[in-house]
Amino acid sequence: MALKDEIKKLNAFEHPEEEAYLNLLRTTTVLYAEFETLFKQAGISEPQYNVLRILRGVGGCGVACSEIGNRMIARVPDVTRLVDRLEGARLVERCRIPNDRRVVQVKITEAGRDVLGRLDGPLQELAVRLLRHMTRPELADLIRLLEKARTSPEVSGNVPAACGEDLRCNGE
Repeated sequence: MALKDEIKKLNAFEHPEEEAYLNLLRTTTVLYAEFETLFKQAGISEPQYNVLRILRGVGGCGVACSEIGNRMIARVPDVTRLVDRLEGARLVERCRIPNDRRVVQVKITEAGRDVLGRLDGPLQELAVRLLRHMTRPELADLIRLLEKARTSPEVSGNVPAACGEDLRCNGE
Protein backbone atom coordinates (compact mmCIF):
# COMPACT_ATOMS: atom_id res chain seq x y z
CA MET A 1 0.00 0.00 0.00
CA ALA A 2 1.27 3.47 -0.82
CA LEU A 3 2.27 5.57 2.20
CA LYS A 4 -0.19 8.27 1.15
CA ASP A 5 -3.04 5.76 1.48
CA GLU A 6 -1.64 4.09 4.59
CA ILE A 7 -1.58 7.37 6.54
CA LYS A 8 -4.76 8.62 4.85
CA LYS A 9 -3.09 11.68 3.34
CA LEU A 10 -5.55 13.53 1.15
CA ASN A 11 -3.10 15.21 -1.22
CA ALA A 12 -0.07 13.80 -2.98
CA PHE A 13 3.35 14.50 -1.49
CA GLU A 14 4.77 17.72 -2.88
CA HIS A 15 8.30 16.32 -3.24
CA PRO A 16 9.44 12.72 -3.85
CA GLU A 17 12.28 13.32 -1.36
CA GLU A 18 9.71 13.99 1.38
CA GLU A 19 7.76 10.86 0.45
CA ALA A 20 10.97 8.77 0.43
CA TYR A 21 12.01 10.10 3.84
CA LEU A 22 8.60 9.45 5.38
CA ASN A 23 8.57 5.97 3.86
CA LEU A 24 11.93 5.26 5.52
CA LEU A 25 10.60 6.50 8.85
CA ARG A 26 7.37 4.50 8.60
CA THR A 27 9.19 1.33 7.53
CA THR A 28 11.71 1.64 10.35
CA THR A 29 8.91 2.07 12.88
CA VAL A 30 6.92 -0.89 11.57
CA LEU A 31 9.90 -3.26 11.40
CA TYR A 32 11.45 -2.13 14.67
CA ALA A 33 8.36 -2.87 16.76
CA GLU A 34 8.95 -6.63 16.57
CA PHE A 35 12.68 -6.33 17.25
CA GLU A 36 11.96 -4.18 20.30
CA THR A 37 9.87 -7.01 21.77
CA LEU A 38 12.83 -9.40 21.59
CA PHE A 39 15.16 -6.85 23.19
CA LYS A 40 12.68 -6.23 26.03
CA GLN A 41 12.37 -9.97 26.66
CA ALA A 42 16.16 -10.10 27.03
CA GLY A 43 16.09 -7.14 29.43
CA ILE A 44 18.08 -4.79 27.20
CA SER A 45 17.43 -1.96 24.77
CA GLU A 46 18.43 -1.83 21.10
CA PRO A 47 21.35 0.56 21.80
CA GLN A 48 22.57 -1.76 24.58
CA TYR A 49 22.35 -4.70 22.18
CA ASN A 50 24.36 -2.70 19.65
CA VAL A 51 27.08 -1.96 22.23
CA LEU A 52 27.27 -5.64 23.19
CA ARG A 53 27.59 -6.65 19.53
CA ILE A 54 30.38 -4.12 19.01
CA LEU A 55 32.24 -5.37 22.08
CA ARG A 56 31.84 -9.02 21.14
CA GLY A 57 33.23 -8.17 17.72
CA VAL A 58 36.36 -6.41 18.99
CA GLY A 59 37.15 -9.01 21.68
CA GLY A 60 40.26 -8.71 23.86
CA CYS A 61 40.23 -5.88 26.36
CA GLY A 62 37.52 -4.13 24.39
CA VAL A 63 37.51 -0.61 23.07
CA ALA A 64 37.24 3.03 24.23
CA CYS A 65 33.78 4.56 24.37
CA SER A 66 34.57 6.97 21.53
CA GLU A 67 35.08 3.99 19.25
CA ILE A 68 31.83 2.45 20.48
CA GLY A 69 30.08 5.71 19.60
CA ASN A 70 31.63 5.71 16.13
CA ARG A 71 30.44 2.16 15.45
CA MET A 72 26.85 2.50 16.70
CA ILE A 73 24.11 1.81 14.15
CA ALA A 74 21.85 4.47 15.69
CA ARG A 75 23.70 7.30 17.38
CA VAL A 76 23.08 7.87 21.08
CA PRO A 77 23.83 11.11 22.93
CA ASP A 78 25.71 9.56 25.86
CA VAL A 79 27.66 6.35 25.36
CA THR A 80 29.05 6.55 28.90
CA ARG A 81 25.59 6.33 30.46
CA LEU A 82 24.75 3.41 28.20
CA VAL A 83 27.94 1.63 29.30
CA ASP A 84 27.14 2.46 32.96
CA ARG A 85 23.81 0.62 32.65
CA LEU A 86 25.44 -2.38 30.98
CA GLU A 87 28.14 -2.45 33.66
CA GLY A 88 25.46 -2.30 36.37
CA ALA A 89 23.84 -5.37 34.76
CA ARG A 90 27.30 -7.04 34.67
CA LEU A 91 27.15 -7.37 30.89
CA VAL A 92 30.30 -5.28 30.35
CA GLU A 93 33.28 -4.24 32.41
CA ARG A 94 35.79 -1.45 32.22
CA CYS A 95 39.49 -2.21 32.10
CA ARG A 96 42.65 -0.13 31.99
CA ILE A 97 45.32 -0.61 29.38
CA PRO A 98 48.57 -1.73 31.10
CA ASN A 99 50.85 0.52 29.02
CA ASP A 100 48.63 3.63 29.47
CA ARG A 101 46.66 3.56 32.74
CA ARG A 102 44.80 6.75 31.72
CA VAL A 103 42.90 4.92 28.99
CA VAL A 104 39.79 3.02 30.06
CA GLN A 105 38.39 0.46 27.69
CA VAL A 106 35.09 -1.41 27.82
CA LYS A 107 34.83 -5.12 27.23
CA ILE A 108 31.98 -7.62 27.15
CA THR A 109 31.61 -10.12 29.99
CA GLU A 110 30.59 -13.75 29.77
CA ALA A 111 27.08 -12.70 30.88
CA GLY A 112 26.98 -10.22 27.99
CA ARG A 113 28.04 -12.95 25.58
CA ASP A 114 25.27 -15.17 26.97
CA VAL A 115 22.64 -12.48 26.33
CA LEU A 116 23.86 -12.11 22.75
CA GLY A 117 23.97 -15.86 22.29
CA ARG A 118 20.31 -16.13 23.29
CA LEU A 119 19.37 -13.32 20.87
CA ASP A 120 21.46 -14.26 17.82
CA GLY A 121 19.11 -16.89 16.40
CA PRO A 122 15.78 -15.20 17.15
CA LEU A 123 16.94 -11.84 15.75
CA GLN A 124 18.24 -13.41 12.56
CA GLU A 125 15.03 -15.42 12.16
CA LEU A 126 12.95 -12.28 12.70
CA ALA A 127 14.88 -10.30 10.08
CA VAL A 128 14.44 -13.11 7.58
CA ARG A 129 10.74 -13.47 8.40
CA LEU A 130 10.05 -9.76 8.04
CA LEU A 131 11.89 -9.38 4.72
CA ARG A 132 11.60 -12.80 3.07
CA HIS A 133 8.86 -11.53 0.76
CA MET A 134 11.59 -9.58 -1.06
CA THR A 135 13.83 -11.28 -3.61
CA ARG A 136 17.62 -11.28 -3.24
CA PRO A 137 17.97 -8.76 -6.10
CA GLU A 138 15.36 -6.52 -4.42
CA LEU A 139 17.21 -6.74 -1.11
CA ALA A 140 20.49 -5.93 -2.88
CA ASP A 141 18.84 -2.91 -4.54
CA LEU A 142 17.38 -1.78 -1.21
CA ILE A 143 20.76 -2.06 0.51
CA ARG A 144 22.50 -0.20 -2.32
CA LEU A 145 19.90 2.60 -2.31
CA LEU A 146 19.98 3.00 1.48
CA GLU A 147 23.78 3.17 1.41
CA LYS A 148 23.58 5.76 -1.36
CA ALA A 149 21.11 7.85 0.66
CA ARG A 150 23.53 7.87 3.62
CA THR A 151 26.48 9.04 1.51
CA SER A 152 24.89 12.33 0.50
CA PRO A 153 27.17 15.27 1.37
CA GLU A 154 24.12 16.78 3.08
CA VAL A 155 23.88 13.95 5.62
CA SER A 156 25.59 14.78 8.92
CA GLY A 157 25.09 11.34 10.48
CA ASN A 158 28.80 10.70 10.84
CA VAL A 159 29.12 12.80 13.99
CA PRO A 160 30.50 10.65 16.84
CA ALA A 161 28.35 10.13 19.91
CA ALA A 162 29.24 12.20 22.94
CA CYS A 163 31.24 10.61 25.76
CA GLY A 164 31.30 11.72 29.37
CA GLU A 165 34.38 12.99 31.13
CA ASP A 166 34.41 10.13 33.65
CA LEU A 167 35.44 7.63 30.97
CA ARG A 168 38.41 8.82 28.95
CA CYS A 169 37.41 8.57 25.35
CA ASN A 170 40.69 8.27 23.53
CA GLY A 171 40.63 6.50 20.20
CA GLU A 172 42.63 3.33 19.74
